Amino acid sequence: MTLFDILRQAGIHAILTMIVSVLPLGAGLAYVFRPTEHRLALMRPISLAGIFAALSGLASGLVHVLRHIAMSEPVKWNLVALGTAEALVPLYIASSCLAAAWLCVAVGLRRQA
Repeated sequence: MTLFDILRQAGIHAILTMIVSVLPLGAGLAYVFRPTEHRLALMRPISLAGIFAALSGLASGLVHVLRHIAMSEPVKWNLVALGTAEALVPLYIASSCLAAAWLCVAVGLRRQA
């Protein structure tokens, strides 16, 4: 299964949470190349938006998994495991992007000093 197949099957909420989660990385890269106080101040709210988007994506995915468990007779645990793994994707992407973004901020702070 290719990346485009996976994204095609993802819901609009999952796609939007992943897009919002990538925004801090863009802000961190902008700070590396032109470190200003304004860009540094903007990193905090953008990071919070990424964190809350990731948590929202995780919660939404877990809601779908729990709904599947409640409505299935008998429960197919391989589908539950697959759904839970898919629910963790927005959190994984957000954590990776936030880590890279704040590393970029650290480099930018080093350059500014």
